[in-house]
Amino acid sequence: MLLELKNTSVFYGKVQATHDVSISVPEGQIVTLIGSNGAGKSTTLRMISGLERPQTGDVLYDGESILSLPPEKITGIGIAHVPEGRRVFPQMTVMENLEMGAYLRSESKEMAHNLDLVFSHFPRLKERVSQHAGTMSGGEQQMLAMGRALMSNPKLVLMDEPTLGLSPIMCQEIAGIIKKINNNGRTIVLVEQNARLALALADYGYVLDTGEVVIEGVADKLREDDDIQKTYLGLG
Repeated sequence: MLLELKNTSVFYGKVQATHDVSISVPEGQIVTLIGSNGAGKSTTLRMISGLERPQTGDVLYDGESILSLPPEKITGIGIAHVPEGRRVFPQMTVMENLEMGAYLRSESKEMAHNLDLVFSHFPRLKERVSQHAGTMSGGEQQMLAMGRALMSNPKLVLMDEPTLGLSPIMCQEIAGIIKKINNNGRTIVLVEQNARLALALADYGYVLDTGEVVIEGVADKLREDDDIQKTYLGLG
């Protein structure tokens, strides 16, 4: 198992954000976390990447606990985080943003290889290498945020709401890129408000409600579940 969360709980002060969350992510798969706003999905991703610390439980990557590692070390061992809201550097160019993603990769050959890989996924970025990120569309900024994460050559990519605020056409384009990234060997943990899209992309899914995992299963089966259809897919 590439990633395991074991009975993890995160508190913000006295407020408990997640409750005994346990998740398993096999290598090579897309695993999605779905649920309403405030369910603890983003908190779970932030915990994996070291931005939040659980008060209980453990986070294992390749069988080793990573709880003691700072975020930059977690990035260094192969975990990249694409945050909600893209958070590109607006005053910097596309190339400068991508170079920021490779700050732990000092070898020029490796950086060049990663850059070629990013441009193969996002040819639009190659056309805009000198453009300031703040002048790009929302969809283009999302591509840049994803490309920046890939510049660290991660084994595991955490994606937080990659289609948030995008047009339906752009959502489908981003979804296709996510699938392509996975097909090229990256394991993905996907947090997505669009549950229909998330379950179409994923191999396995977890449903969070008020900080707890309430349902889990193969994504195809979850899509057929009556409760999931009524609550998250707008059917029934």
